[in-house]
Amino acid sequence: MTSLLAPEISPSGFSFDLCQRNNALIKKGFAAPKAVKTGTTIAGVIYKDGVILGGDTRATEDTIVADKYSLKIHYLAPNMYCCGAGTAADTEMTTEMIASQLELHRLNTGRIVPVCTANTLIKQMLFRYQGHIGAALILGGYDLDGPQLYCIYPHGSTEKLKYTTMGSGSLAAMAVFESRWKPDLPEEDAKQLVADAIRAGVFNDLASGSNVDLCIIRKSGVEYLRPYDTASVKGERQISYRYKPGTTSVLTKTVQSIIVEEETVRTIEPDAMDTSA
Repeated sequence: MTSLLAPEISPSGFSFDLCQRNNALIKKGFAAPKAVKTGTTIAGVIYKDGVILGGDTRATEDTIVADKYSLKIHYLAPNMYCCGAGTAADTEMTTEMIASQLELHRLNTGRIVPVCTANTLIKQMLFRYQGHIGAALILGGYDLDGPQLYCIYPHGSTEKLKYTTMGSGSLAAMAVFESRWKPDLPEEDAKQLVADAIRAGVFNDLASGSNVDLCIIRKSGVEYLRPYDTASVKGERQISYRYKPGTTSVLTKTVQSIIVEEETVRTIEPDAMDTSA
């Protein structure tokens, strides 16, 4: 027996209740929503004294550059930040919701929130929506266990890594990491490595571009560099491309007369109205 005060608890596991409805709609010609391609290059590495996160600043809408200065490194807590790739609204709302839960956790416990706690909250939320939230995240932070770096996929699976990349430019960025990353990198070398990885994504992926943002998370605090570097600099026009009339010679000239046919307009007289009783 169910009521408003004691609702029935839905069974755990996957639900296939809407399969028949969806098949009926498809047979009637309903066009199911298609996946939208998104583009981003985000990256993160663990270095000697902390974690460095990086990202580009181009937000695309299909083939249109919607925003050249998009913020892709989001605040979660004073000791952790999160890079987002995928749907911009999904990454922003997801990180804001998790940041609120982490602040409540900190107030209730009175302690620094571990990075693994944020990882658990994020993956539980994403798994609940089965990938319909388009948020591919890189979580980085510093807690009592030292620097932590997690790679979180939209379906909720996670990995704990020393360096990682996400987004459409991740292949180019990962090539830079695989060839140059070493354990216990100095901070300046790590910053240059992450910046070069983001630049590789910018120059090899049309959906990544504009600037390079970095976030350095240390035990002593966080340093947010926005922008750290401008990767795509618009070139300056060198010469004037205005030409005077007659610059290009006319080799031949043909004049073709156009005959316009007159149309006959017929007027239709209205019928007289019958006023007889």
